Amino acid sequence: MSRSISRRSLILGGTAVVGVAAVAGAGVGIERRVLPGRPWLQEHLGLNGDAGTVPDIEPGPVVSGTFTSRHRLGAETGWSLVMPPVSTGILPLVVALHGLGEDHATLTGPSFGLGRYLAQHVADGGEPFAIATVDGGTSYWHPRPSGEDASAMVTDELLPRLAGHGVATHRYGLIGWSMGGYGALRLAGLLGNEVVPAVVASSPALWTDANDASDSGFSSPEEYEQNTVFGHQSDLDGIAVRIDVGTGDPFFPAVVDYVAGFPDGTVVAINEPGGHDTGYWRRMLPEQLAFLGASLGA
Repeated sequence: MSRSISRRSLILGGTAVVGVAAVAGAGVGIERRVLPGRPWLQEHLGLNGDAGTVPDIEPGPVVSGTFTSRHRLGAETGWSLVMPPVSTGILPLVVALHGLGEDHATLTGPSFGLGRYLAQHVADGGEPFAIATVDGGTSYWHPRPSGEDASAMVTDELLPRLAGHGVATHRYGLIGWSMGGYGALRLAGLLGNEVVPAVVASSPALWTDANDASDSGFSSPEEYEQNTVFGHQSDLDGIAVRIDVGTGDPFFPAVVDYVAGFPDGTVVAINEPGGHDTGYWRRMLPEQLAFLGASLGA
């Protein structure tokens, strides 16, 4: 069952952990770009909860390919389309954006098991849909000063290639993890509810201060300001939004601030023990797929 919570309970849910971590933080140093102490402490005290387990079920078919992306400045770009085990007619589509240091094969591989989770979702009675994944490099899924733009690659290059594979490409959901969680929120806001009915951001990589943002994704405060999702929550009006973040995640405080920018009742925000890792993401995936399936069929 989803644990929808208010802005107040989301903030209070992390208060005790932050307080303990502040005391212990002096002994463990300061992690660059993240809140000092608390994520380390929660992980090492075993407070992040159980890791999700990939379902033991036969996945559906997967179609894969590569293309040379002009929006990624000539990079050879891999992609996969994960299908449910049984389907008829044109399927709804979800586009999945990976995190930093990963690629499309990370999501479809055995450690994440996206195809098996999709098969289990359908076996449990969930609405069937397909999931497309694609390589986004390290660009944070937004336009870079170099001219690279992985978000434009998704809309202009990936989606046309999916036509003819039995999926609807004119309207689709989005899901992303970490870097991809931020990218999914940004892209959904740009496209609007006519194109994106639902978006799920799992542990989105967010910063409230341009000076703290990752050098990998933002080369300057100006680039951050041009592409931040803070202050743009209203761009997601009419879109079903779900945001998951573990209380042991370095991005937890920033995600709390971001969620607080939505009117009450307009976003499903899930706050429970978890780190910024695959174990937490796998644990949350069944509920996230159920959320997307229900939203795509609405």
